[in-house]
Amino acid sequence: MNPDAIFRKALQLEPLTAGEGLWLWRNTPLPELMMAASAVRQLHQPGNHAGWMIDRNVNITNICFSQCTFCNFCRRSSDADAYVTTIEEYRKKIAGLFEMGGDQLLLQGGMHPLLGLDFYTSLFRNLKGEFPNLKLHALGPPEIVWLARKEKSDFRTILEALAASGLDSLPGAGAEILVDRVRKAVSPAKATTAEWLGVMREAHKMNLPTSATMMFGHMETEEERIEHLVLLRRLQEERPDGHYGFITFVPWPFMDKGTVLAEKMGIRNIITTSDYLRLIAVSRLMLNNIPNIQASLLTVGEPAAMLSLHAGANDLGSIMIEENVVSSAGAVFRVDATKIKQIIRDAGFTPRRRNQKYEPVE
Repeated sequence: MNPDAIFRKALQLEPLTAGEGLWLWRNTPLPELMMAASAVRQLHQPGNHAGWMIDRNVNITNICFSQCTFCNFCRRSSDADAYVTTIEEYRKKIAGLFEMGGDQLLLQGGMHPLLGLDFYTSLFRNLKGEFPNLKLHALGPPEIVWLARKEKSDFRTILEALAASGLDSLPGAGAEILVDRVRKAVSPAKATTAEWLGVMREAHKMNLPTSATMMFGHMETEEERIEHLVLLRRLQEERPDGHYGFITFVPWPFMDKGTVLAEKMGIRNIITTSDYLRLIAVSRLMLNNIPNIQASLLTVGEPAAMLSLHAGANDLGSIMIEENVVSSAGAVFRVDATKIKQIIRDAGFTPRRRNQKYEPVE
């Protein structure tokens, strides 16, 4: 293949084929790949700014029937440390969030076998009733699929009920790798590829802002990483004109510390900084219709995150006042507002605080 021709397509925001994306991944020198991705980033996000935000990741419960092989966080109902977060605990956590200048909860948790739609709609109404300015970036496609099954309903009905109760945006949680061969091995009880995409399709029709994710570096092949990107791009193409669709794409490497995948199946995270930068760059070139790429500072650390801003990423995510899931598997790179702004400056960019819709916040 001719790399110059592929780069010209990317710079014209034309969709690259899976074969072209895979060829770039395998054959292009990293500096050349980063340079092209940085140029495409400028088409989506002109200028020298890089985004960041303040939010808090509160887990509704750690009880989950899924028992994914990469997750150390989930518990069974009978475990001594199993919990469901109480309203009083939410109050304290939200008060702390507001004190630090944030207004959004990333509200997620396990798929609790006994918690149905009424639980979540009541929770959302109560939180919004007490804290009208609070933004709820909550649940994710696997929880929507589970609630639809439990309620014998459809994705749209579940999403509409949650939105009417206070849901502001839908995270791209549980995507892992959007290939069923992989999903059956790492998260067999979760939503299938078609179900995950189906939930997001309905969210996009409703104009509910969403994000897309990828957890890579475990059982997937290079071809399957590219397939994941193609599926996201195709779904984004379906969104109605003027609707948010996927606002951002957030990839991160599998964290393996103490996981079943690592300890019982012998699958370790062998992703290097170069691998991560290559994925950021290829994602920027492949995802011609997703405007933002977020680097995962929490999982890759400062040097890789800084380099990501030169490889097509335009955001470093949240300071994450609280995060429990990937941290339980070894993610340790948490920072405060002062530090994340300094990281962005040290990388040669101007920090710009934003909200979940990637709108600037003063």
